[in-house]
Amino acid sequence: MPMKPKLLLHSCCAVCSSHVISVLAEDYEVTVFYYNPNIWPEEEYLHRKQEQIRLLKEADFCRNVSYVDLDYDHNEYLKAISGLENEKEGGKRCEICFRQRLEKTALYAKEHGFSFFCTTLTVSPHKNSSVINSIGEELSQSYGISWLHSDFKKKDGYLHSVRLAKQYDLYRQDFCGCEFAWRGKNSTAQN
Repeated sequence: MPMKPKLLLHSCCAVCSSHVISVLAEDYEVTVFYYNPNIWPEEEYLHRKQEQIRLLKEADFCRNVSYVDLDYDHNEYLKAISGLENEKEGGKRCEICFRQRLEKTALYAKEHGFSFFCTTLTVSPHKNSSVINSIGEELSQSYGISWLHSDFKKKDGYLHSVRLAKQYDLYRQDFCGCEFAWRGKNSTAQN
């Protein structure tokens, strides 16, 4: 049996990764890459990280999936988006956040001999897959590592992730993790 290509999969959370891993693990040797300096506060970050680890241990489709975790450094994110704190959700701040996480993924993939890199971010109906794929392609050229183009929300991918979250009783957050998105969401709800 031929070896599967090695894929480094950036994961934002267990819920989003559930569907994506279930699709990719058949054709790739998947390693989940948990790098999310955007998540705030640190307790939220740790909760999401623990749920990611729990999913990888409990789900049969994750049986052969590896895990890599980078240290939490929220200040790294704050420096990257400085001046964009009041941007609307989905704007320039989000693009910089996507780029920061995907660039770290591409660099790690290149340094550790992966064939491809990808992200779970495109499973969310709240994320612009075209923007994410454009950033991925650009980083692919810069780092000389293949980007796996995706829009995992298609073919009911998002709905499948919701079903898997219920099946595994995964923590489902109601915001992307960024304090600015959280504040914007909560100020809108109060008005």
